[in-house]
Amino acid sequence: MGKILSSLIKSYKDEIQSIKERDPAATSTLEILTYSGLHAVAMYRVAHWFFIRDFKFIARVISQTARFLTGIEIHPGAKIGKGLLIDHGAGVVIGETAEIGDNCLLYQGCTLGGTGKDHGKRHPTLGNNVMVGCGAKVLGPFKVGDNSKIAANAVVLESVPPDCTAVGVPAKVVKQNGRRTLDLDQVHIPDPVSQEICKDRIEIERLKKRIAELEKKLGQEGE
Repeated sequence: MGKILSSLIKSYKDEIQSIKERDPAATSTLEILTYSGLHAVAMYRVAHWFFIRDFKFIARVISQTARFLTGIEIHPGAKIGKGLLIDHGAGVVIGETAEIGDNCLLYQGCTLGGTGKDHGKRHPTLGNNVMVGCGAKVLGPFKVGDNSKIAANAVVLESVPPDCTAVGVPAKVVKQNGRRTLDLDQVHIPDPVSQEICKDRIEIERLKKRIAELEKKLGQEGE
């Protein structure tokens, strides 16, 4: 029991240190101790301890209590490395088979979720030092590589290599190893819905033209 308590305390200290280093709004350890993200991760670690020992009901009670208190939902089955910073935190959701490396940063409203079509491993894996922007959705059992960044409100549906920045809906890699790969920003993002509507309009016009040709041909044959 002493070993377990020591491990939990060490993890708690790692999270506090991570906040100190990366959150410019943090002015003191005392202030950091009020952070909802810190509370959510600390309660997750206790819930995860019970979960991996097959005390799943107790684990879920703890995780749902954490959700009620913090507005952050972390499934006790998720695997999270050290130094996770959940900034602001409201609305963050982390699924059961999600894996998060060391020193990652998650902003409010982001989701590490599934698509509903996968079984077994259903949620994403984040490498080390990954940032997921506010409102971003990372959906599916793929990996986001080390040091990569997911822009605010992006929807990521496939793997992202290391040292990349992904932007848009669906997300595209616009920067890799500090060099731009696409002339794309968060304002001028292709809209997949309007693209599909445009395709449908072109197809409808083609069919209309074909119908007109057939009607004309049938009219000529009937004369």
